[in-house]
Amino acid sequence: MKRRISRWRRQARGIGISLVFVLVGTGLWYTQEQEYRDQLVWMGVPTWESPTPTSLHRVLRNDGFLVGWSDLRVNPLWVSYSLHAVDEPSAGPRPNFQRDWRTLWPIAPDSYFGSGYDRGHLAPNYAIAVVHGAEAQSQSFLMSNISPQRPDLNRRLWQRLEEAVIDHFVPRFGVVQVITGPVFPERFMDNLFNRVGLVEIPEAFYKILLVPAEQPLALAFIMPQEVAGDEPLGDYLVSIDEVEARTGLNFFPNLPAAEAQRLESRVVTDGWGLEEVARLPGRFE
Repeated sequence: MKRRISRWRRQARGIGISLVFVLVGTGLWYTQEQEYRDQLVWMGVPTWESPTPTSLHRVLRNDGFLVGWSDLRVNPLWVSYSLHAVDEPSAGPRPNFQRDWRTLWPIAPDSYFGSGYDRGHLAPNYAIAVVHGAEAQSQSFLMSNISPQRPDLNRRLWQRLEEAVIDHFVPRFGVVQVITGPVFPERFMDNLFNRVGLVEIPEAFYKILLVPAEQPLALAFIMPQEVAGDEPLGDYLVSIDEVEARTGLNFFPNLPAAEAQRLESRVVTDGWGLEEVARLPGRFE
């Protein structure tokens, strides 16, 4: 009997020690993960205004950017990344598109073929490569970072906005935080069968630019799928509040209410020099 009690105590002690190691390891992992996320977002990871099936998402971590992935829409709801100025910007060869094992549904690189839609990057290939390196660039070609875009949007207007960010705004301010993603129709059922394979087709895309200064600056855009591509960028300026209303997401959730009101309720272009880049052609036009 005493031997049984002694054996039980040893086993219980061993289990207790194992649990301590698991808890400590989990705590360290969570702390490191939170620190990494904080480097890629400003004032908190985007959340939903109210939890609904269409707003729920998982956060996928990548080198240089985070993805808020929706298994219902089979799309990123948001992608967040930070860009800073570099002395000699350069990017390596363009990688191949890749499946992402973390998505619930299998989305292959050839899933868009014949659909009339491009594989549109949300975390952009060039900017991610320049700032975050080759591995991050490769991960930007995961299909979890891709959404269906019409060619004139993807290759022209959207491309011009991406270039304005990395070529003009980042050197101007030193650091720019970007959150970008798709906009879907208000009623999910109205767009249920509008898909490329399993991937729901957005009606528009948004991009929020934030300069995390003592007095933060912000610009937001919503660009519809049907564009010619040569429109001035300023034609698509909106408030962050409008992006939140169209997406059901809450950006910068840790921002104090008074500052959020100042930053998110208005369209203010002062200090950006937007007029200097609004009509510039794209790099490949």
